[in-house]
Amino acid sequence: MTFLVTVLQDASSRLPQDTSLAAVNLPQQESISWLGTFMDSGYVMIPIVLLSFVAVAIFVERLMTLRKSKTDPDLVTERIRDYVQAGDIVGARSYCANQYSPITRILKHGLERLGRPIAEIQEAVHAAGKHEAFELGKRVDLLATIAAVAPMLGFLGTVTGMIKAFKEIQSLQGNVNPSVLAGGIWEALLSTAAGLIVGILAIFLYNFLIGKINRAVHEMETSATDFIDLLQEPAPVHGRYEDRG
Repeated sequence: MTFLVTVLQDASSRLPQDTSLAAVNLPQQESISWLGTFMDSGYVMIPIVLLSFVAVAIFVERLMTLRKSKTDPDLVTERIRDYVQAGDIVGARSYCANQYSPITRILKHGLERLGRPIAEIQEAVHAAGKHEAFELGKRVDLLATIAAVAPMLGFLGTVTGMIKAFKEIQSLQGNVNPSVLAGGIWEALLSTAAGLIVGILAIFLYNFLIGKINRAVHEMETSATDFIDLLQEPAPVHGRYEDRG
């Protein structure tokens, strides 16, 4: 009798420890289950994940470029106006060369052609503006491509997954548990969900960058127009629009 009581006490003392071990292992089992489900969704998930990384990398790189190139167009125009009206064209060129921004690079092309016909200066400024606009929008079109390709890859993964599920049904001659069939369809639809998430993210980042680029291009066009108008203003009494270097 004493031996039986001892055995029951030992068993009861072990129960909480076993329960705690099960609780500790549960999150690990769930993470393994999610990883397995991810891998069972097919190889299409790999390019979808890679496209998500590429989209984020392009967004961060372009956003940093736009922030570095941001400047106050009104301040730049006023500084150039002061240099030109004072006849200090060399100083205006040096100011543009020391400012790392698309606007100053555009105006520098115009300042280097002072003394030539205004049409030639305007053409040089316009060409420089087109180049700077292209540099700002470089690689942004890849975001639009990712926004279109990622959902299509998701649909492809779902179609191939459904084909696999129906082939399995055929091999079992229709004797399939509905829960097993639902599990296979759920795994196949996971690729569509992932593709749509990446596509929505990419189109959002694309439109965000396009908005910022359009504002930057508008500022460049405004500054270029103000610069051309400045060159057509009457020259001041104590200065001429010529290179005094």
